[in-house]
Amino acid sequence: MENIETEQLYSEYKPLLFSLAYRMLGSVMDAEDIVQETFLTVYKSGLDHIQNMKAYMCKIVTNRCLELLRTTSKQREVYIGTWLPEPLVTNASDETDPMQSYLQKESLSTAYLLLLQQLSYMERAVFLLREAMQYDYEEIADIVGKSSANCRQLFHRAKRSLNAKYDPDHLDHLDREQTTNLVEQFMSALTSGDAAQIMKCLSTDAVLFTDGGGKVKVLPQPLHGNLRISNIMAVYFKKHPWSYTYRNTLVNGLPGIVVYIDEKTLTVISFKVLDGQLVNLYIVANPDKLTHVH
Repeated sequence: MENIETEQLYSEYKPLLFSLAYRMLGSVMDAEDIVQETFLTVYKSGLDHIQNMKAYMCKIVTNRCLELLRTTSKQREVYIGTWLPEPLVTNASDETDPMQSYLQKESLSTAYLLLLQQLSYMERAVFLLREAMQYDYEEIADIVGKSSANCRQLFHRAKRSLNAKYDPDHLDHLDREQTTNLVEQFMSALTSGDAAQIMKCLSTDAVLFTDGGGKVKVLPQPLHGNLRISNIMAVYFKKHPWSYTYRNTLVNGLPGIVVYIDEKTLTVISFKVLDGQLVNLYIVANPDKLTHVH
């Protein structure tokens, strides 16, 4: 295979394949590994026998993801504390990045990824192949090794489950500039330790989720209520205020924050916004999930 053809395939399909793998796994590093393995498989096997490159690659990625999920299911069962997906941090200013343009039109928010994780592995695969990749049921059946009727049932079951918990039009109506301003107001209040101002940014029934993975001391359970959250968060920067810095960026396609201490990545914070208020806060502090964040 010529190098130029290799590069074209990679640039054309990598964002699509990564999006599929990341949604399936909730892990940036595992998704990147599977995408790389998929391209290696294609390069080694050659192109002559491949009639539909997109379907062929999606089939490899889907099945690799399903294999990995089955072999690592025990790890998730014994995970210490709240599990959150690895944050996908991208540069808000880099509009030429193909991955960035893909994130703008595809929902990869932390809240949505958490709901996808509640589906069974096969429901998740079928749902993503149908909803995000726009495959028909015959194609999906070939990819996952089920009948088309079974795939149709799996899709509708997954869709009912997701729609009962999540407004699919929510992100379409989200004002990105307003959300960015809200996140900036929250961070200003956070760095100054102003509990009253923090609380103004939060909805009454806000929930704080923290993931330390047993490696970092965090809240063992989600914390509910704007008063309790604001009091906890008001002391976030107070231990060593001179050592902390942060930057505004995009986390899972939406405005978020990366926090550093002594120039080392400490946490990544993402949000769910509704009606001009922060309804969910997601703080990933597990260092194993931050090795790719700089």
